Amino acid sequence: MARDKKGSLPTGRRATVRVKTARGRTVSSQRWLQRQLNDPYVEEAKKRGYRSRAAFKLLQIDDQFKILKPGARIVDLGAAPGGWTQVSVERVSSGKNKGVVIGIDLTPVEPIAGATVLAKDFYDEDAPAILTELLGGPADVVMSDMAAAATGETQVDHMRIMGLAELAHDFAREILKPGGAFVAKVLRGGTERTLLDRLKKDFAKVRHFKPEASRADSAEMYVVGTGFRG
Repeated sequence: MARDKKGSLPTGRRATVRVKTARGRTVSSQRWLQRQLNDPYVEEAKKRGYRSRAAFKLLQIDDQFKILKPGARIVDLGAAPGGWTQVSVERVSSGKNKGVVIGIDLTPVEPIAGATVLAKDFYDEDAPAILTELLGGPADVVMSDMAAAATGETQVDHMRIMGLAELAHDFAREILKPGGAFVAKVLRGGTERTLLDRLKKDFAKVRHFKPEASRADSAEMYVVGTGFRG
């Protein structure tokens, strides 16, 4: 399979894999399995040793905005299963410039070489102080790919994920250094304007971005703030 010039997007034609109907498998689970089997990012993630296809979303975000710089201090909120943490380690620990990557998630994460991942709630009052100590100073980037479990109710799901993005922003304000960057998953649905207005007060530039690795039929996109005013 070929790759694009940036190395983050698998390309090339593949034979479609069809999933046979199995007793006990629902129609929705059968569709999910077929989508997974025919998703080039799932295959490429396995080849590269990434823990999830979501790793390519961060690769494409960074290709666009250049936020994961060698030597940077990174905080990955809601790090499980670890794909974004793996990408961060690759990109900030380049050559002699060894960055620091700290992940945090309530769900325990298998160890990742070059990173520290805490099994802890970032809502905890002591979390910013603990992370700052582990980082050795304020963060250059705070990022979140968090998403609440889907309910099937579009507006409810939208409000829940926007709530997580707002909490991630609140956290970022406590731990980012001036000039730092913030990335968070959001869903289109009408209330994202509130978050954008908040971010524009704290960051010099705020933009929406939908990586090619985000499925076309998904309302998912990312908000990226750069130039934290501190």
